[in-house]
Amino acid sequence: MQFTEEKLGQAEKTELDAHFENLLARADCTKNWTEKILRQTEVLLQPNPSARVEEFLYEKLDRKVPSRVTNGELLAQYMTEAANDFGPGTPYGKTLIKVGETQRRLGAAEREFIHSASINFLTPLRNFLEGDWRTISKERRILQNRRLDLDACKARLKKAKAAEAKAAVTP
Repeated sequence: MQFTEEKLGQAEKTELDAHFENLLARADCTKNWTEKILRQTEVLLQPNPSARVEEFLYEKLDRKVPSRVTNGELLAQYMTEAANDFGPGTPYGKTLIKVGETQRRLGAAEREFIHSASINFLTPLRNFLEGDWRTISKERRILQNRRLDLDACKARLKKAKAAEAKAAVTP
């Protein structure tokens, strides 16, 4: 009831400390930017939306995400197979083997980068959103409820004092 009366402008609202309001605004800003950075980093590391959904489901089911071959590794495999078809002794075959090996190393480095970025960058962001932010939200709701209770008590006290003053005036 207090909340509704405050929204309608019929009840007084106890204002929070300006420094605390600033902290709340900074917390909201941090949460919003963390969510955006997390989502965009996931898109960068895995551009395929269906693969991201699959990885998300594996993560939520606490299962190990199956290892995917990177595009560089797949290209390396094709080049090596082509080199074997052309003959490893031919100039084209030798070139395909060299380039294929380089692509394989690039693909392995990309896989390592994705793994490292996921563990060292995305995990702390997720931990903030799933842990710290939930705690902040819960404490904010508790504070809001306590403030509403305080304001309701203040309103009742004000009404009681007004009724007492009115009773004292009219004997």
